[in-house]
Amino acid sequence: MSMPELPWQRSSTEPFPTALPSELTSCDLSARAAAQARRVAELLDDTCSPEAAGATAGFLREWAEGAERQAAAYGLGPSAGGEESPLGRLAHGLGLGTDELDLVLLAGLPEEHEGMARTFRTMHPRGEPYPSVGLAALLLDRTDRRGGRRSPLLRSPICSPVRRGTAGPVGARSAAPPARTVLRRLLHEGPAVRAGALVVLGDGPFHERCLVLADRLWEALHGFAAWPAALAEVDAGAPVAGLDGWLALPGSVRAVAALRSAAPCTLLIPAQDETVALSRCAALAHAAGCGLLAGRGRPEDPAATGLLGLHATVRGAVPVLLVPPAPGGGGPVVPDLRRVAGPILVCAAPGTVRPGPERPLLTVPLGPIGVEDRRAAWRSALPEASEHAPALAARHPLDPALTAQVALDLRSGGAAAPHGGSISDVARSIRARAAAVLPPGVDLLRPQAGWDQLVLAAEADGQLRDAVARLEYQSLVLDDWQVRRAARAAGGVRLLFTGAPGTGKSLAAEVVAAGAGTDLLVVDVSQVVSKWIGETEKNLAAAFDVAERTQAVLFLDEADVLFAGRTEISDANDRFANLETAYLLQRLDRFEGLAVLATNLRQNIDPAFVRRMDFVVEFDLPGEASRHRLWQLHLPSAVRGGDVDLAALAHRYPVPGGWIRNAAIGAAFRAAAAGCRVGQRHLAEEMRREYAKVSRPFPGEPAGGPGAAKDERAERALAEAAAATVTPATGAAPAAGAAAETARTSREERP
Repeated sequence: MSMPELPWQRSSTEPFPTALPSELTSCDLSARAAAQARRVAELLDDTCSPEAAGATAGFLREWAEGAERQAAAYGLGPSAGGEESPLGRLAHGLGLGTDELDLVLLAGLPEEHEGMARTFRTMHPRGEPYPSVGLAALLLDRTDRRGGRRSPLLRSPICSPVRRGTAGPVGARSAAPPARTVLRRLLHEGPAVRAGALVVLGDGPFHERCLVLADRLWEALHGFAAWPAALAEVDAGAPVAGLDGWLALPGSVRAVAALRSAAPCTLLIPAQDETVALSRCAALAHAAGCGLLAGRGRPEDPAATGLLGLHATVRGAVPVLLVPPAPGGGGPVVPDLRRVAGPILVCAAPGTVRPGPERPLLTVPLGPIGVEDRRAAWRSALPEASEHAPALAARHPLDPALTAQVALDLRSGGAAAPHGGSISDVARSIRARAAAVLPPGVDLLRPQAGWDQLVLAAEADGQLRDAVARLEYQSLVLDDWQVRRAARAAGGVRLLFTGAPGTGKSLAAEVVAAGAGTDLLVVDVSQVVSKWIGETEKNLAAAFDVAERTQAVLFLDEADVLFAGRTEISDANDRFANLETAYLLQRLDRFEGLAVLATNLRQNIDPAFVRRMDFVVEFDLPGEASRHRLWQLHLPSAVRGGDVDLAALAHRYPVPGGWIRNAAIGAAFRAAAAGCRVGQRHLAEEMRREYAKVSRPFPGEPAGGPGAAKDERAERALAEAAAATVTPATGAAPAAGAAAETARTSREERP
C-alpha cells in the first residue's frame, strides 16, 4: 500500500521557521500522538506478516519520527505545555488519568493525517476510518504480555484493585483486573466518556465499535479556534465600563466566587436582551480572572451542552450558554448539564429555564445600575465628551452594554463629540437599533412639529413645557439632590391629555417629543389588544420596554380602552379585564421614560391612573384669537386669495383646530383643481362639510370681518335711510341715525 508523502520530509539540518503559539501547541500534540502511532506499528509487526505490515508500519513510524523531530526543532520536550496546554487542561478539568489520555490520543490519530485514516480503515473490521475498541484491547494485551508490567491503561483512578480475599498468605499483593475489563469500564463509566470527550460509536459488537472524539475536539486540542456544529458561536465581547457598582452587589460577589471555584454550579443570568446578559457575564469573568466561551443552543440537549463545556475546558474558559426562545412559545425547559464539569453561565429570558436539582443554582440579577455607573459608562464610551456624561446619563439612561453599542455606532459613522447639534446623533443611533426590534403595533416616528406650531391656552402650554423640563433636570433633582430616596420619587414623566376630538392632543405629543429631543413611539391600540388571555399585557410590556430602551415618548392614544375603570367581577371576562388594568398600573409606576396618554372620555379612565399622572392637561376648544392663529398656520399667505378674511372665519366658526386643518387642506385642493388661489368660498364650503360630518347645522358663510359684516335687516335699514333724503333737512339726520342704530343692533344680534 502506497502512502502519501509527509509534509516534513526534509533534511535534519534544514531550519524550521518561527512558529506561532498555536503552531507550537499543535506540534506538541502531534508529538504526543506519535507515541500511540509507534505502538500501533509495533502491534502490526508482531501480529502481521512482513509483507502485510511493512508499508503500513513503516508509514506510522515515519510519521511519528517526523512529528517528534519537528517538536524537538521547536524545543518542545516530553513535558512541554503541561497543564497549560489544551490537552493538559482537558485532563485536569475532567480528571483524566494516563489511561484515558492514551485513548484520547489514539482516537485523535485519524485527524492527524489522511494516511492515518486510511491505515485505520484497513485495520477496522467494518472498514471505518477510526481505531476500534478491539484495537485498543490488543494494544493493552500486548503491553501486558511483553512488558510484564502494568499497562498505562491500567493506571486510571477509576480502576481500583480487586478487593483482597480472606484466603491467601498475609500481605499478598492483590491482583490487578484484566486489561480488557479495565477498558470496558473506562469506555462505559470513565470521565472522558461521561463528559462526551470520547465516544464509542456504532451498534455492532462492542469490540468492533469505533473510538471517536467529540466534534472538533482534536482541532481544539491543537490550539485552534475550532467550533462544534451543534452550537452557534457567540462573541462574548469585552467587559464594559459602568458595572463597578453592580459588581459590588452581594449576588455579583457570590457569582465571582463561584467562577473562581472549579465546583459544578449553574449561574443564571435572567435577561431579555442577550447583549445585556453577555455584558454581565464578561464583567463577572473579568473580576474572576477567567475567560469566556459563549454558544447558543438548546439547553435540554446534553450533547450540545457537553460540547460547550468540553471546548470551554480545552480553552481554559468558563462556558456561557445562551438559551434561544422556545419554538412555539413553550414552557420553561430544564437544562441538561450533566456533562459540564465546572461552573457554567446560563443566559435566558425570565421564565424560559427551570434549573434541575442536580447542580447548585445561583441567580444573578441584572441590576440595579446606579446613576454614577451610567455616567461612568458614558464617560468611557465617549471620552472626548466626558463633560456631557451627566446630561447623557439623565437623558439616555441606557444599560452600560447598550451605551457601548451606541458609542460604537457613533465612531463607525464618524460622528463628532456630542456637543451642540451632535447630541441628536446619540438619539439617532438608539432609534436605528430599536427600529429593528419593534413589536407589532408600535411605530417609532421622528417628530417634525415644534412649539410654534402648537396653539394652546397658556396653562396647557406651560404644563407641556414643565414636563419636558422634568426630563432635563431629572438626574439633578432625583439623584444629586437625593429626592428619589428622600421622597420615594419615581423617575419618568406621565401625562394625561383630555379633550374633545381635534383639539391638538396628538400634535401636542409630537411637540413634546421634539422638545425633549427624542422620538415618538406610537402604540396602535387595535393591534396591541388581544382576545387571548395574557397577550395584551405581553404586547404592552414589549412597547414599554422599547420606550425605555430608546427613551422615546410613549404615546397611547384612545387610552380609555386600556386604562378603563375596574368593575365588579361578575364573570371571567371582568376578572381578566381587571387583571389587565392592574398590570398597567404597576407597569406605569415602573416606567422610567415619558408617557403620554390621550383620551376623549376622561370619565372612563380609572381614578388610580389619574392619581399616577404628573400632569393632566385639558385641551379646550380654542377661542377666537386662537382660531385666527390656527387659520394663519394652516393656510400660508402665499396661497390665499384676496377675498380671504381669516378673522371673519375665526369669528364665524367656533370649531376645534382639527376642523380648521381639514378645511384648509380641502380648500387648497379645491383651489388647485380650479387653477386659482384659495378663496373664501372654498374655505366656507369645506367648513360646511366639516359641520356635516358631525351632523351639526352649518351657521352660514361669513360675508366679511366681524366689524363689517352685513345682513338683510341692515341693508333694508340703510335703504330706508337713503329714501328719506326727500324729507326736509331737519328730519334727514334723525332718520339716518335711526338706520345706523338699526344696523348696529342687527350686527350685535347676528350669531
